Amino acid sequence: MEKIVLKNKIPNIIKEIRNNPPTEVNYAFQKNISYSQMSIFRGCPHRWKLQYKDKIKRFNSSIHTVFGTAIHETIQTYLGLMYNVSTVAADSLDMEGTFQANFINEYQKQYKSNNDSHFSSAEEMREFFEDGMGILNWFKKKKTKYFSKRGWHLVGCELPIVIAPNKMYNNVLYMGFLDIVMYHEPTNTFRIIDIKTSTRGWGDKDKKDENKQFQLLLYKQFFAEQYHIPIDSIEIEFFIVKRKVMDMDDEKLMSPHQAYRVQTFSPPSGKIKLNRAKNAISDFVSECFNSNGDIKEVEYPKSISKWNCMYCPFKEDKEHCGEGIIY
Repeated sequence: MEKIVLKNKIPNIIKEIRNNPPTEVNYAFQKNISYSQMSIFRGCPHRWKLQYKDKIKRFNSSIHTVFGTAIHETIQTYLGLMYNVSTVAADSLDMEGTFQANFINEYQKQYKSNNDSHFSSAEEMREFFEDGMGILNWFKKKKTKYFSKRGWHLVGCELPIVIAPNKMYNNVLYMGFLDIVMYHEPTNTFRIIDIKTSTRGWGDKDKKDENKQFQLLLYKQFFAEQYHIPIDSIEIEFFIVKRKVMDMDDEKLMSPHQAYRVQTFSPPSGKIKLNRAKNAISDFVSECFNSNGDIKEVEYPKSISKWNCMYCPFKEDKEHCGEGIIY
């Protein structure tokens, strides 16, 4: 493999972050939690208990998760070349071949997790692949609208976070990976970007969803703590890529933004919002774990609703849930 030579001078603050990764979780006596765990618990404590305490496995992947992972990895590869080598090198990347390899590899991985059973059809996979290429080709043409090289540096992709969210429970560690972290040298500020895939973008309901907001709010808080960065110098942003856009030829029916493959959204992240996110994960830890990190032997109630049960992998498992499908 050809060695990548970094072309840009790396600011010292980025070197410090890269050279000081967090200490890994010691699973002999520590437990790790994640944003998705907290999100599941807030939706239905009983589902969390089945998955993480009882360790009952249910295949929960889909073509959507395969697609999302492949898009993430391809965009991250492109940005790594763009900032660490050159824009010419990034534009020379075989986007279709890279995305195809990521798409197939992730599908095969999930296929094995599903007991070597297919969970998508050839037609559906072809549709999602073509949607992905539509996103990537559009992104490549419009990249400077979202990622400038004037004063900006790529700190890293999948930057790790390992930290205790509740200091009374130091053996319970939040573990996460930040999709993209950028640094703007002239203003000494950071931007944490989380890539989301969506069929047609986010509406008001998605933007106001507190659980969605908590992910980036916690990233902001923990990135500041982990790497000793002033929290006021950190911005956060959802980078939402859309599989479907309105017909590009139907100019009378759409605004220019409806044809965009990318939508960005920065949730409010002042002290009140940050405190709500911190309290949510701190409460999750204290409700579910003992001080030594063991999961508590308590009742984990079911939270029955059409929304919670619709996407639950246990919705038809009457042995473990007893509720069946909720309509």
